[in-house]
Amino acid sequence: MTKAAAHNMHDLRLIHTDLKPENILLVSSEFIKLPGYKRSSSGEMPFRCLPKSSAIKLIDFGSTAFDNQNHSSIVSTRHYRAPEVILGLGWSYPCDMWSVGCILVELCTGEALFQTHENLEHLAMMERALGPLPEHMIRRASRGTEKYFRRGSRLNWPEGAVSRESIKAVKKLDRLKNMVSLHVDRARSTLTDLLHGLLRYDPSERLTARQALNHPFFRNLNE
Repeated sequence: MTKAAAHNMHDLRLIHTDLKPENILLVSSEFIKLPGYKRSSSGEMPFRCLPKSSAIKLIDFGSTAFDNQNHSSIVSTRHYRAPEVILGLGWSYPCDMWSVGCILVELCTGEALFQTHENLEHLAMMERALGPLPEHMIRRASRGTEKYFRRGSRLNWPEGAVSRESIKAVKKLDRLKNMVSLHVDRARSTLTDLLHGLLRYDPSERLTARQALNHPFFRNLNE
Protein backbone atom coordinates (compact mmCIF):
# COMPACT_ATOMS: atom_id res chain seq x y z
CA MET A 1 0.00 0.00 0.00
CA THR A 2 1.11 3.57 -0.62
CA LYS A 3 1.14 4.32 3.11
CA ALA A 4 3.46 1.39 3.81
CA ALA A 5 5.83 2.60 1.10
CA ALA A 6 5.71 6.12 2.52
CA HIS A 7 6.33 4.70 6.01
CA ASN A 8 9.46 2.90 4.79
CA MET A 9 10.71 6.04 3.04
CA HIS A 10 10.04 8.27 6.03
CA ASP A 11 11.92 5.84 8.31
CA LEU A 12 14.88 6.47 5.99
CA ARG A 13 14.32 10.23 6.45
CA LEU A 14 13.31 10.52 2.78
CA ILE A 15 10.37 12.56 1.46
CA HIS A 16 9.12 11.49 -1.97
CA THR A 17 7.40 14.87 -2.69
CA ASP A 18 5.66 13.64 -5.85
CA LEU A 19 3.25 10.90 -4.83
CA LYS A 20 0.47 10.50 -7.40
CA PRO A 21 -1.27 7.59 -9.17
CA GLU A 22 1.15 7.72 -12.11
CA ASN A 23 4.03 7.00 -9.74
CA ILE A 24 2.41 3.96 -8.11
CA LEU A 25 2.73 0.75 -10.14
CA LEU A 26 1.39 -2.75 -9.64
CA VAL A 27 4.22 -5.25 -9.15
CA SER A 28 2.43 -7.89 -11.22
CA SER A 29 0.50 -7.40 -14.46
CA GLU A 30 -1.59 -10.56 -13.89
CA PHE A 31 -5.33 -10.06 -13.57
CA ILE A 32 -8.63 -11.91 -13.59
CA LYS A 33 -11.71 -10.97 -15.59
CA LEU A 34 -14.96 -10.27 -13.77
CA PRO A 35 -18.39 -9.41 -15.23
CA GLY A 36 -19.00 -5.71 -15.75
CA TYR A 37 -21.87 -3.74 -14.25
CA LYS A 38 -23.71 -2.63 -17.38
CA ARG A 39 -24.30 -4.09 -20.81
CA SER A 40 -22.94 -2.17 -23.78
CA SER A 41 -25.23 -0.61 -26.39
CA SER A 42 -24.69 -3.70 -28.57
CA GLY A 43 -25.97 -5.96 -25.78
CA GLU A 44 -22.57 -7.42 -24.97
CA MET A 45 -21.69 -7.96 -21.35
CA PRO A 46 -18.46 -6.06 -20.64
CA PHE A 47 -15.86 -7.23 -18.17
CA ARG A 48 -13.55 -5.55 -15.73
CA CYS A 49 -10.01 -6.54 -14.81
CA LEU A 50 -9.10 -7.20 -11.19
CA PRO A 51 -5.37 -7.45 -10.35
CA LYS A 52 -4.39 -10.78 -8.83
CA SER A 53 -2.07 -9.01 -6.42
CA SER A 54 -2.37 -5.65 -4.70
CA ALA A 55 1.40 -5.37 -4.24
CA ILE A 56 2.71 -2.03 -5.51
CA LYS A 57 5.98 -0.17 -5.90
CA LEU A 58 6.78 3.52 -6.02
CA ILE A 59 8.71 5.04 -8.90
CA ASP A 60 10.14 8.43 -9.91
CA PHE A 61 12.42 9.44 -7.08
CA GLY A 62 13.78 12.40 -9.06
CA SER A 63 12.33 14.93 -6.61
CA THR A 64 12.92 12.91 -3.45
CA ALA A 65 14.73 14.78 -0.70
CA PHE A 66 16.24 13.99 2.66
CA ASP A 67 14.54 15.87 5.48
CA ASN A 68 17.78 17.68 6.39
CA GLN A 69 18.43 18.86 2.81
CA ASN A 70 17.59 22.32 1.52
CA HIS A 71 13.99 22.24 0.30
CA SER A 72 12.74 23.93 -2.85
CA SER A 73 9.71 26.16 -2.33
CA ILE A 74 7.35 24.22 -4.63
CA VAL A 75 6.99 20.43 -4.70
CA SER A 76 4.37 17.87 -5.73
CA THR A 77 2.22 17.72 -8.84
CA ARG A 78 -0.54 20.32 -8.58
CA HIS A 79 -3.56 18.08 -7.80
CA TYR A 80 -1.69 16.40 -4.93
CA ARG A 81 0.03 19.48 -3.47
CA ALA A 82 -0.42 20.15 0.24
CA PRO A 83 -1.71 23.50 1.56
CA GLU A 84 1.53 24.31 3.41
CA VAL A 85 3.37 24.16 0.08
CA ILE A 86 0.91 26.55 -1.59
CA LEU A 87 1.08 28.94 1.37
CA GLY A 88 4.88 28.92 1.41
CA LEU A 89 5.09 27.55 4.96
CA GLY A 90 7.77 24.97 4.23
CA TRP A 91 7.20 21.23 4.02
CA SER A 92 8.37 17.89 5.32
CA TYR A 93 7.02 14.31 5.62
CA PRO A 94 3.37 15.44 6.01
CA CYS A 95 3.25 16.70 2.41
CA ASP A 96 3.55 13.06 1.29
CA MET A 97 0.63 12.09 3.52
CA TRP A 98 -1.57 14.82 2.05
CA SER A 99 -0.79 13.38 -1.39
CA VAL A 100 -1.72 9.90 -0.14
CA GLY A 101 -5.08 11.26 1.05
CA CYS A 102 -5.75 12.80 -2.37
CA ILE A 103 -4.80 9.53 -4.07
CA LEU A 104 -7.16 7.48 -1.87
CA VAL A 105 -10.07 9.81 -2.67
CA GLU A 106 -9.27 9.48 -6.36
CA LEU A 107 -9.19 5.68 -6.13
CA CYS A 108 -12.55 5.82 -4.35
CA THR A 109 -14.38 8.24 -6.68
CA GLY A 110 -12.52 7.74 -9.95
CA GLU A 111 -11.66 11.46 -10.24
CA ALA A 112 -8.90 13.69 -8.90
CA LEU A 113 -10.10 15.49 -5.78
CA PHE A 114 -8.72 18.92 -6.70
CA GLN A 115 -8.83 19.35 -10.47
CA THR A 116 -7.25 22.77 -10.77
CA HIS A 117 -4.21 24.58 -12.11
CA GLU A 118 -4.34 27.81 -10.09
CA ASN A 119 -3.52 28.50 -6.44
CA LEU A 120 -6.54 30.53 -5.33
CA GLU A 121 -8.96 28.12 -7.00
CA HIS A 122 -7.06 25.23 -5.38
CA LEU A 123 -7.41 26.76 -1.91
CA ALA A 124 -11.10 27.46 -2.56
CA MET A 125 -11.60 23.81 -3.53
CA MET A 126 -9.91 22.74 -0.31
CA GLU A 127 -12.25 24.93 1.74
CA ARG A 128 -15.25 23.62 -0.19
CA ALA A 129 -14.34 20.00 0.59
CA LEU A 130 -12.66 20.34 4.00
CA GLY A 131 -13.85 23.58 5.59
CA PRO A 132 -12.03 26.88 6.30
CA LEU A 133 -8.26 27.11 6.36
CA PRO A 134 -6.86 27.63 9.88
CA GLU A 135 -6.20 31.29 10.65
CA HIS A 136 -2.79 30.53 12.16
CA MET A 137 -1.63 29.09 8.82
CA ILE A 138 -2.99 32.09 6.93
CA ARG A 139 -1.21 34.51 9.29
CA ARG A 140 2.11 32.72 8.77
CA ALA A 141 1.76 32.41 4.99
CA SER A 142 4.52 33.87 2.82
CA ARG A 143 4.23 37.38 1.40
CA GLY A 144 3.52 36.14 -2.09
CA THR A 145 0.27 34.57 -0.93
CA GLU A 146 -1.27 37.77 0.51
CA LYS A 147 -3.29 38.27 -2.69
CA TYR A 148 -5.26 35.09 -1.93
CA PHE A 149 -6.79 36.54 1.24
CA ARG A 150 -8.94 39.46 2.34
CA ARG A 151 -7.90 41.34 5.48
CA GLY A 152 -5.42 38.61 6.15
CA SER A 153 -7.90 36.05 7.47
CA ARG A 154 -10.46 35.10 4.81
CA LEU A 155 -9.92 33.56 1.41
CA ASN A 156 -10.53 36.09 -1.36
CA TRP A 157 -13.17 33.90 -2.97
CA PRO A 158 -15.18 34.18 -5.16
CA GLU A 159 -14.11 37.82 -5.54
CA GLY A 160 -10.63 36.88 -6.71
CA ALA A 161 -11.68 34.13 -9.12
CA VAL A 162 -10.15 34.38 -12.58
CA SER A 163 -13.40 33.37 -14.34
CA ARG A 164 -16.98 32.24 -13.88
CA GLU A 165 -15.89 28.78 -14.96
CA SER A 166 -13.51 28.72 -12.01
CA ILE A 167 -16.33 29.59 -9.60
CA LYS A 168 -18.51 26.86 -11.13
CA ALA A 169 -15.68 24.30 -10.80
CA VAL A 170 -15.42 25.01 -7.08
CA LYS A 171 -19.19 24.91 -6.57
CA LYS A 172 -19.31 21.44 -8.14
CA LEU A 173 -17.32 20.05 -5.22
CA ASP A 174 -19.09 18.64 -2.18
CA ARG A 175 -17.93 17.97 1.36
CA LEU A 176 -15.42 15.15 1.53
CA LYS A 177 -17.73 12.96 3.62
CA ASN A 178 -20.53 13.31 1.06
CA MET A 179 -18.23 12.54 -1.85
CA VAL A 180 -16.97 9.36 -0.23
CA SER A 181 -20.43 8.21 0.92
CA LEU A 182 -21.55 8.02 -2.70
CA HIS A 183 -19.03 5.25 -3.33
CA VAL A 184 -18.74 3.28 -0.06
CA ASP A 185 -21.30 1.82 2.32
CA ARG A 186 -21.63 2.55 6.02
CA ALA A 187 -19.32 -0.33 6.86
CA ARG A 188 -16.51 1.75 5.35
CA SER A 189 -17.23 4.85 7.44
CA THR A 190 -13.76 4.49 8.91
CA LEU A 191 -12.44 5.42 5.46
CA THR A 192 -13.85 8.92 5.86
CA ASP A 193 -12.14 9.26 9.23
CA LEU A 194 -8.84 8.10 7.72
CA LEU A 195 -9.14 10.60 4.86
CA HIS A 196 -9.88 13.47 7.22
CA GLY A 197 -6.76 12.50 9.18
CA LEU A 198 -4.62 12.51 6.04
CA LEU A 199 -6.14 15.75 4.74
CA ARG A 200 -5.79 17.87 7.86
CA TYR A 201 -4.63 21.35 6.93
CA ASP A 202 -2.07 21.67 9.71
CA PRO A 203 0.83 19.34 8.86
CA SER A 204 1.62 18.93 12.57
CA GLU A 205 -1.85 17.42 13.09
CA ARG A 206 -1.87 15.26 9.95
CA LEU A 207 -1.58 11.50 10.33
CA THR A 208 1.91 10.12 9.95
CA ALA A 209 2.51 7.08 7.76
CA ARG A 210 2.77 4.88 10.86
CA GLN A 211 -0.46 6.27 12.32
CA ALA A 212 -2.26 5.78 9.00
CA LEU A 213 -1.18 2.15 8.82
CA ASN A 214 -2.53 1.58 12.33
CA HIS A 215 -5.87 3.23 11.54
CA PRO A 216 -9.04 1.13 12.15
CA PHE A 217 -9.82 1.19 8.42
CA PHE A 218 -6.87 -1.11 7.73
CA ARG A 219 -7.35 -3.18 10.86
CA ASN A 220 -10.96 -3.85 9.82
CA LEU A 221 -9.82 -4.97 6.36
CA ASN A 222 -7.76 -7.72 7.93
CA GLU A 223 -10.47 -9.00 10.25
